[in-house]
Amino acid sequence: MASTHYGGLRQVETAEIDAGLRAYMLRVYNYMALGLAITGVAALGIYMLSVTGDAASAARIVRNGVEGPAGVAGGLYLTPIGYTVFASPLRWAIMFSPLLLVFALSFGIERLSPAAAHVLFLLYAALMGLSLGAIFMVFTHSSIVRVFFITAASFGALSLWGYTTRRDLSGWGAFLMMGLFGVIIGALVNMFLQSSALQWVVSIVGVFVFAGLTAWDTQRLKSEYLYGAMDRETTERSAILGALALYLNFVVLFTLLLQLLGQREE
Repeated sequence: MASTHYGGLRQVETAEIDAGLRAYMLRVYNYMALGLAITGVAALGIYMLSVTGDAASAARIVRNGVEGPAGVAGGLYLTPIGYTVFASPLRWAIMFSPLLLVFALSFGIERLSPAAAHVLFLLYAALMGLSLGAIFMVFTHSSIVRVFFITAASFGALSLWGYTTRRDLSGWGAFLMMGLFGVIIGALVNMFLQSSALQWVVSIVGVFVFAGLTAWDTQRLKSEYLYGAMDRETTERSAILGALALYLNFVVLFTLLLQLLGQREE
């Protein structure tokens, strides 16, 4: 009789843990989805403000001593806003400010309230959108949409596998970090070389690295919830950091696949 009673208690406890885990992971994915939505809106919004089909209203630049409108692919021109965001020195601040926010969230999360961490995450997503607005000038809109859905399907399958697999992926961490550093170094070198072959190699390797990180991060988040004794505030901070990790995996995977599969504007 006692054995049945304790068995019933264990079943109740297991059910509560499973329900808590599902709620935690749903919160992570909801935060991530909200970040992606803000990034998409910011990217599209800054693109619409940055280009025009009217040469008379375009930003003026001097080439070879001759002043003319700042043209981009697709027969469009940069507006003064577009020139400021994508061609002036301000573009470096827009490019690197998200990196500062990542460090603030990753290393200062314990000193932040959950509300402050949430605001920083959303601000980070908006700044990333400003940086990504340029893809609408480089790639056709139809190919951007196509690659987005390819990324979403791939990410969903990888994250689901990482959540459900019984295989321990913790050993992947060191290997994936080495691959990540290799991708970063390759991308930095190619900023100077501008080699299409090196870009292709970096993109291929990067896709495999971030595919692995997606599954690995998902299992890591699941394990942290199951084996980490977290109070309510700590759980909320962990959910925001988890959303940030998965968000980064999605965005980088999308940009890498876009390099490989996207159709460029002519």
